[in-house]
Amino acid sequence: MDLGLEAKRALVTGGSRGIGKAVARQLALEGADVAIAARDQGRLDAAAKELAELTGRRIVPFTVDTSSNDSVTQMVAAAAEALGGIDILVNAAARPGGQAPPPKYDELTEEEFFDHMNVKVMGYLRVVQQVAPHMKSNGWGRIVNISGMAARQTGTIIGSMRNVAVVAMTKNLADALGPFGINVTVVHPGTTRTEATAPDDGTPFTGNIIGHMVDATEVADVVCFLASPRGVAISGDLIAAGGGSPRAIYY
Repeated sequence: MDLGLEAKRALVTGGSRGIGKAVARQLALEGADVAIAARDQGRLDAAAKELAELTGRRIVPFTVDTSSNDSVTQMVAAAAEALGGIDILVNAAARPGGQAPPPKYDELTEEEFFDHMNVKVMGYLRVVQQVAPHMKSNGWGRIVNISGMAARQTGTIIGSMRNVAVVAMTKNLADALGPFGINVTVVHPGTTRTEATAPDDGTPFTGNIIGHMVDATEVADVVCFLASPRGVAISGDLIAAGGGSPRAIYY
């Protein structure tokens, strides 16, 4: 299936590693030029070089701190100038979750809570606020927000709260931007294999119903469909990309 992404212009935050990098790679393989944004300049430069050599597309790196209005404003302006506009936004920049046992409810601090919400929820919104005018002027756009299965599961209070907030924000944005030809969706990855996890050794995976840990490239395939003209029928809604949760029924 031709996704119709040839010559589209995409911005991927959190694009220097993990799911964000996998999304940038797949968008470029589908023919898009991609700006990747993250905090670490060295990691960004290395990722941009790697992806450009692999895909033959233009990959441009920009540093950003999504907790800062000024940083986001400057990054989006630079990315739009470099690409000649922005058609696609994938928000994937967030504090990592699942790297250590989450704090219990009585161990949480205001500082930790507001930091997570500022970077992920408000950070996503900051980027949308700056990107949306470019999409409106084109009369077309796609925004995909990377959230996570903690929105559907207990066990990490901050993880659940920030991810549920991303879903609510996404629906509000979809309603507001839909009349301008802009679709906004959410993807919930589950436990995902990235460059930071051990290679697949063939051991059966019990965390989902497909029997293997979902790879970041498999999440990227879902994101690329939603980011394409082919995904026009889906907006304001979410897609779970975790391989299926045992026993749960969602309706």
